[in-house]
Amino acid sequence: MKTPEFVKVVDVGPRDGLQNEPGLVPTASKVKLIEMLANCGVQAIEAGAFVSPKWVPQMADTADVFATLKRKSNVVYSALTPNLKGLDGALTSGVEEVAVFAAASETFSHKNINCSIKESIERFVPVCDAALAHGMRVRGYVSCVLGCPYEGDVSPNIVADVASQLVEAGCYEVSLGDTIGCGTAKGAAQMVDCVAKAISINRVAVHFHDTYGQALTNIFAVLPLGVATIDSSIAGLGGCPYAKGASGNVATEDVLYMLNGLGIETGIDMTGLLRASAFICRELGRLPSSKVARALNG
Repeated sequence: MKTPEFVKVVDVGPRDGLQNEPGLVPTASKVKLIEMLANCGVQAIEAGAFVSPKWVPQMADTADVFATLKRKSNVVYSALTPNLKGLDGALTSGVEEVAVFAAASETFSHKNINCSIKESIERFVPVCDAALAHGMRVRGYVSCVLGCPYEGDVSPNIVADVASQLVEAGCYEVSLGDTIGCGTAKGAAQMVDCVAKAISINRVAVHFHDTYGQALTNIFAVLPLGVATIDSSIAGLGGCPYAKGASGNVATEDVLYMLNGLGIETGIDMTGLLRASAFICRELGRLPSSKVARALNG
């Protein structure tokens, strides 16, 4: 299959990237980051999560973020909604796209959300049904698609089965997450090929963490299979609490640099993206994980 001419980049930094930050990031800073990403051409942004503030205090202000945000009509601002209460919050905030998540590892599912894979999907069915009834789009996530911190290797067939169930539940797209960043190119390509046979490559997105420095290589390996949606995080923000040394999501700046070099369109302006990266890193008091940001911002 031919490599896509256009790739949609989904920046998950404002949610997946910030949710594990030890100190609370001000609402105004989150809003500014999201608006900077939208203004530089990012067309899909994971802006928050309607989850229990007890478990994810960083996302407690998601309703305020959506209330303050100046939304652009050509940008999708999504939110994670793991249950009907979360969906109610998204509906009240005028969110147009929500996301649910499952795992390809039974142990990880039990450790992360205290239920089996089957039970997790059963919980999401009413969420998907209600969201679709209100005209919202639903995106699905699958964790541990290339390895689990508890079980080790994960079968591509299990990943394909979970992805199929999410599509059957109403998800228009399924993002395949290498949660602990252990995957390599051959395994990534085999996994995506297996999933694409079950749900169609047009429904597949990839979400690679860069723990072992393999994220860009893995993305490069699956592009020829027809993958045209890539999750990434501004400045490489994020991490996995279940993997020692996990360095977070692949950086949006690094993904953009690679795609630009391949002649693949994204609609994203690198200069504006670097400004957004520098802004959030100043707010957090750290250097970006992105090698491109370090090279070009100095």
